[in-house]
Amino acid sequence: MNKRTKIILLLLLLVLLAVIILSSCIGAVSITVAELWSVIACKTGILDVANFKPQQAAVLMNIRLPRVVLSVLIGAGLGISGAAIQGLFRNPLAEPGLIGVSAGATLFAVIVIVLETSVLSRLNGVAGFYAISFAAFAGACLITFIVYRMSTRNGKTEITTLLLSGIAINSLAAGFVGLLTYMATNEQLPAITFWSLGSLGGASWQTVNGILPFIIIPVAILPFLAKSLNTLALGDAQALHMGVDVVMMKRIIIILATMAVGASVAVAGIIGFIGLVIPHILRMLFTADNRLVIPGAAILGAALLAAADLAARTIVAPAELPIGILTALIGTPVFMYIIVTERNKNKL
Repeated sequence: MNKRTKIILLLLLLVLLAVIILSSCIGAVSITVAELWSVIACKTGILDVANFKPQQAAVLMNIRLPRVVLSVLIGAGLGISGAAIQGLFRNPLAEPGLIGVSAGATLFAVIVIVLETSVLSRLNGVAGFYAISFAAFAGACLITFIVYRMSTRNGKTEITTLLLSGIAINSLAAGFVGLLTYMATNEQLPAITFWSLGSLGGASWQTVNGILPFIIIPVAILPFLAKSLNTLALGDAQALHMGVDVVMMKRIIIILATMAVGASVAVAGIIGFIGLVIPHILRMLFTADNRLVIPGAAILGAALLAAADLAARTIVAPAELPIGILTALIGTPVFMYIIVTERNKNKL
């Protein structure tokens, strides 16, 4: 990693830190930066003097910080997965949703919500708070595995077949979700809407702990594959000649992306455009080198989703705007601009 890349990543980290501080301080209960530091210092034993109100500490520790941390984790997971999948497919329009991750998670979550059979009731008894999240993650893994198997022959995975299989499975899953939504009762419809629109309103330390390993592992491993992804951009045959185990790398990237996106959808529903747009922004601003794009997408994705969540819970306060709507409203124009720009450069 050269000096320029390190400086850019450091600047992105500073942007993320600024967004985290703003998101922690702004809300129905106002907290200054000094009070924020005082609460954290007292809770961690650094300071003994409390320069804040008990209400501020309760709001910060029990409501606001878990939500900020959750948005950072999910944003990082979606961003880095999108960058890795685009590098793997060598296609700037690719994202994890194309291989069925989001569709599988949503389908299984809706199944648990609508079909209250004895088996699903037993799942609720075993998994408790995590029942729907567990089902969503299992659905993401299962659907991705089916898509992967459909596109693999003689140990080789064809990217074109993988994309086409993903499109077909996504359409099938969307059809079942529509059918289940039609069958749902009035009491079940709000829960289904949660998955469709995306929300961080259910954030707690419990959800943060539940999602943490599924995000940390991809964020820690994927940057080490950036150099191999750069080589893969030359083609499978060239990458093989240069010593890259292409088959193994494809499997690892698909598994890690499924982990991050499946877990994110499991706790927050569908939040679109983060994984699609963030890598493009980095390529347009800096470079297409995956050694910057992969880790940069994690940091910028975290900052963007934390900022979007801050806007979602403040611009229509005391109500709250579903974050999936906000990311779509922001991401669609940006994505359209990218398409036009890339087309004018004859890259599409």
